[in-house]
Amino acid sequence: MSDIESWIEKQAHLVDSNHTVLDLACGGGRHARYFAEKGCHVTAVDRDLTKIRALGSEKITVLEADLESNGWPFSGASFDCIVVVNYLWRPLFPMLKAAIKPKGHLIYSTFAIGNEAHGRPSNPDFLLKTGELKTAFGDLDILDFEEGYRASPKPAVRQSIVACKA
Repeated sequence: MSDIESWIEKQAHLVDSNHTVLDLACGGGRHARYFAEKGCHVTAVDRDLTKIRALGSEKITVLEADLESNGWPFSGASFDCIVVVNYLWRPLFPMLKAAIKPKGHLIYSTFAIGNEAHGRPSNPDFLLKTGELKTAFGDLDILDFEEGYRASPKPAVRQSIVACKA
């Protein structure tokens, strides 16, 4: 079984080889590796690079940045695709939209209200409200959206969106 978030796998056909991909709050870098293997040029950013320092390669650039304390490190940069999984920092929403190239995509999947019944995260500050991604990114073309309970890979309540910048 793949360790790639199922929402990312489902939407990956939208991302061509040689596209630029930003893997935001990349954690261990599983999605950065996945898109690099597809031939994409990936920027993997996280506040702790301990797990991914060795990822740096011709196709993956790693960047250490505390997005919540030090702001957006990509001023003026744009990407064909931005991937966000299991991370929520609402003040970044406008920067994400601005950093998507025209005809580029946002692929986002994280936890939502109701997840507290299944474990962490349970703090409402880190759980999306019903339909929140649709509202936050409604000025983009929403291609797909899901929210609700998922049994796999572990029980959780999630919200996921893929949107395109016209």
